[in-house]
Amino acid sequence: MGLVERVNAAIDAALVNRIVGCVVLIHRNGEEIYARAAGFADREAERAMKRDAIFRLASITKPIVATATLHMQELGLLDIDDAITNVLPWFTPQTRDGTRPTILIRHLLTHTSGITYDVPPDVSPGMSGPIISLEENLRRLAMAPLAFAPGRGWAYGMGTDVLGGVLAAINGSNLEAVLAEYVCHPLIMPDTHFYVADTKRLTVPYADGLPPKRMSEPEKVLEPGGGFGEFSPGRILNAEAPQSGSGGMAGTADDVMKLLDSFNSTNPILRPETITAALTNQIGMLPRPENDAGKRFNFIGSVVDDPKVARTPCPAGTVEWGGTWGHNWIIDPVNHLSILTCTNTAFEGCWGPFREDIRDAVYSYKDPSIRS
Repeated sequence: MGLVERVNAAIDAALVNRIVGCVVLIHRNGEEIYARAAGFADREAERAMKRDAIFRLASITKPIVATATLHMQELGLLDIDDAITNVLPWFTPQTRDGTRPTILIRHLLTHTSGITYDVPPDVSPGMSGPIISLEENLRRLAMAPLAFAPGRGWAYGMGTDVLGGVLAAINGSNLEAVLAEYVCHPLIMPDTHFYVADTKRLTVPYADGLPPKRMSEPEKVLEPGGGFGEFSPGRILNAEAPQSGSGGMAGTADDVMKLLDSFNSTNPILRPETITAALTNQIGMLPRPENDAGKRFNFIGSVVDDPKVARTPCPAGTVEWGGTWGHNWIIDPVNHLSILTCTNTAFEGCWGPFREDIRDAVYSYKDPSIRS
């Protein structure tokens, strides 16, 4: 089978009872080599998934904020080695021993700040929680202790929310305006926002199950590793929700693909040296979670360091991440491949076998010019 047939087979198998709907796009050298919208955007209403469907993006918001940060640095508006208290003097969380260390913008970009998702219930972590202003959210977050001193560890968390607050303060605007000016307008991403007005294109979210369950408001979903993640489907319809740089945006698959391709030598908005830095390991040998063995972290996602240890067919240097509403993306600079899978099913579309099914369908296609 060719690439199209292999990817189609992976999608068809998942649509039986693992995902409700998806849009899958694959580009090489900026050219589309695969595109398919499949399943339902709203199963109960029998509304078919379409390519222009709007998805809640979750952590796909993070590389958008990171790109804006790097673009603003190129323009001399900030330096990633600046202390964030230069901009937010009140954001001074303590470590558990009571010290108040300096947090750099770089720490926020690389998830080495000590800020995690283990936050008080009055803090909004991006996809659920109280409807308050971004500043109030960050002031509450500043009361939570750091998991470690900045630069001394790696932990995924709300650092990008703080980064969003920094960018907004520098720009003298809200975060939406920052991302529009420095990323979404230059890349022509018209549907990427913190608020959705066009509900006719918005996908209905579903929770894992056999078959997946239509989410209620709010919905707690069992995470693959244990514990529960909380989702608020109606949050994207509330313009008053804090503009979460960690996970608050919505957009189309085509919008997101423009961002991925911009890091893969197609229509870049960043300088070549900035792109190289963005795709390169930025955390040295700081420990990563066991499920990310063989991978390091850069400014926009996880980067494959040892494909064998990572158990991936992707070559070293491949960057990947996703979004818990049900998405995954890959930037392979060796083969100039950009792979994006957007689904409306959590957590299967993000952490489940579907992501490997699509990845393996691409790399198992015996094109001699695709290197692993």
